[in-house]
Amino acid sequence: MNKKAISRIATVAAAGALLAGCAAPQNPDPRDPWEGMNRGIYKFNDTVDRAVFKPVAQAYTYVTPEPVRSCVHNIFSNVGDLWSGANSFLQGRGHDFVNTLGRFLFNTTMGVGGCFDVASANGARRIPNDFGTTLGVWGFGQGPYLVLPFFGSSTVRDGAGLIGDYAGTTYGYMGVDAIDNVRLRNSLWGLRIVDTRASLLDATDTVDRVALDPYSFVRDAYLQRRAAMVLGHKVDDESSLPNYEDDEGEDAAAAPAAPAAPAAAPAPQPAAQ
Repeated sequence: MNKKAISRIATVAAAGALLAGCAAPQNPDPRDPWEGMNRGIYKFNDTVDRAVFKPVAQAYTYVTPEPVRSCVHNIFSNVGDLWSGANSFLQGRGHDFVNTLGRFLFNTTMGVGGCFDVASANGARRIPNDFGTTLGVWGFGQGPYLVLPFFGSSTVRDGAGLIGDYAGTTYGYMGVDAIDNVRLRNSLWGLRIVDTRASLLDATDTVDRVALDPYSFVRDAYLQRRAAMVLGHKVDDESSLPNYEDDEGEDAAAAPAAPAAPAAAPAPQPAAQ
């Protein structure tokens, strides 16, 4: 099957999911006026993920030793710290900029090119950042919640921020895109995608286990995390979902409920996603 046929199938599937989710909900969340459309795209993303990305990520974690996976993940994260630091600088958060730059230099040297996260082991936590957060710090409102095909949870502001992230990571520093060897560059991009999905396996398992409505669960978690990042609250990669582990110990019946409202004012892969 050639690329043109695959592209047509993906387009038809996305259109079908979009049409299936266009029905307006009875009680729309004011942050999510396009919920009908978003749910359709969410369903499409979830279907593709369960059919392709999740099985590949599970196979990767099964056949690849944990030290190797940890090294790969740390190297990608170390390179990403450069862009995070640049955004901290653009936001006027000098302390975060210095800390992130120090993390990068420490991990690059003492951590053997970033293979070992010695900075975190010595108390220097990673500070995730991106251009969507920078726009928020500059005063741009987040706009309506938006689910993007393949990229997952976003907002109008964060969707626009993806353009800045792409430009910054592609042209702003020596990254994967700077490699001239096309086969090697594409292989590294594929490895990066698989690594990102593998790092989210526990999070998606949590959603499947505790969420009555996975869509609203992920939406609320994403918006909470993004608001916290704009406000400068400390967040990390493990805070992208609400933690209900303590609630399960105290009241098992209350654990499966999705969060009713953001407690503090998370994604993308990413979204993950």
